[in-house]
Amino acid sequence: MSTPTIEKSEPSPKDDAKTSRLWGRPAFFQSYEQELALFNTWPKRAGVALVVLVAFFMPFSLPDATLRSLALAFVLAIAALGLNLVTGLCGQVSLGHAFFMGIGAYTAAALSGDSDPEARTIGFGLQEIWIWLPAAGLVAALFGVIVAPIATRLRGLYLAIVTLGLVFLGEHVFREWQRLTGGAGVGRSAADPVLFGYDLRSPAPDGAFTSDQQMYFLMLVLLLVFALAARNIARSKVGRSFAAVRDRDMAAEMMGIDLPRTKTLAFALSSFYAGCAGALLFTITDYVEPGSFNLLLSVQIIAMVLIGGAGTVGGTIAGAIFIGMLPTLVRDIAPSIRFEVWGRVLEFSELPSEVPNIFQVEQILYGLLIVLFLLFEPRGLFGIWVRTRTYWKSWPFSY
Repeated sequence: MSTPTIEKSEPSPKDDAKTSRLWGRPAFFQSYEQELALFNTWPKRAGVALVVLVAFFMPFSLPDATLRSLALAFVLAIAALGLNLVTGLCGQVSLGHAFFMGIGAYTAAALSGDSDPEARTIGFGLQEIWIWLPAAGLVAALFGVIVAPIATRLRGLYLAIVTLGLVFLGEHVFREWQRLTGGAGVGRSAADPVLFGYDLRSPAPDGAFTSDQQMYFLMLVLLLVFALAARNIARSKVGRSFAAVRDRDMAAEMMGIDLPRTKTLAFALSSFYAGCAGALLFTITDYVEPGSFNLLLSVQIIAMVLIGGAGTVGGTIAGAIFIGMLPTLVRDIAPSIRFEVWGRVLEFSELPSEVPNIFQVEQILYGLLIVLFLLFEPRGLFGIWVRTRTYWKSWPFSY
């Protein structure tokens, strides 16, 4: 009499993934959909949720001056995300980000400004943020599309020089077009952050939130929206075509990718981000001046992308917050620094004029940080995070 045989069924992918989690084995991606998911692992989901939760509770424990600096850093992070799309993701070197930020700032200021015909500057009285913010981005994107046909014919150093010329051209136009910008040294009021009739720059009527807390929450929410959009762009078909052009444009063209169209789209998206960031940048201080959109601003945005990690969304945001908070840290630390000059102990403000001041120290730090990260960690803060994560995942065999 033969014994009955029991057939073993093959484990399903779901059971295999569950087993790998139970026994600690790595759960590999089993499809492109899993790999390209917005947050494709549970540590990413938990980490992002924790960071967002902490960010929303920070206004209740930090002073208003720090919240104001963080709000400005969030706006700079939006601008850095735009530059990351065209430079970090698509590989097109651009030094003209300040030009597009200036276009967005003055578009928003003109739309939100006083509509009185006798006013010193152009204004249309459209103070609602949901009107002037998208409009600022669209006008900047239009200029990006205009510049793109010239930029798509160039690459490398030549492209960088052309975009650098936009910054100097923009400085001249902003300085001379006084009806729009108010002129050099005078400036004009920035766009009003009015949402459904409520001015976010004024404290809450019941005293629940200060103006700085309200502006912090506004910039944080907008940063999350723009970061989510940038992450979705990077994992979409458009983002993959950007990466193909960055890695090898000739091979990408042979694979059927339209290079002029792809580069034009990259410049348009990057300019849209820059225009929105420029519109928001001076809403906190309520003052915008033509000299603000200079080469130093472009260098700051480039430093954020390089130090954070080119081609990454989280790294770019981390680099922007680090660079954005750097002036505040320098100004807080500088009063406690003492120097001995000819036997006399001097504070930073008492040093001779030949010694660099705080503003010059900030510029030196930007350049020094770029050089150090390019030499020792080209992947930036994101690379440091990857190395740290890999070390602890393979511990105690991290050698």
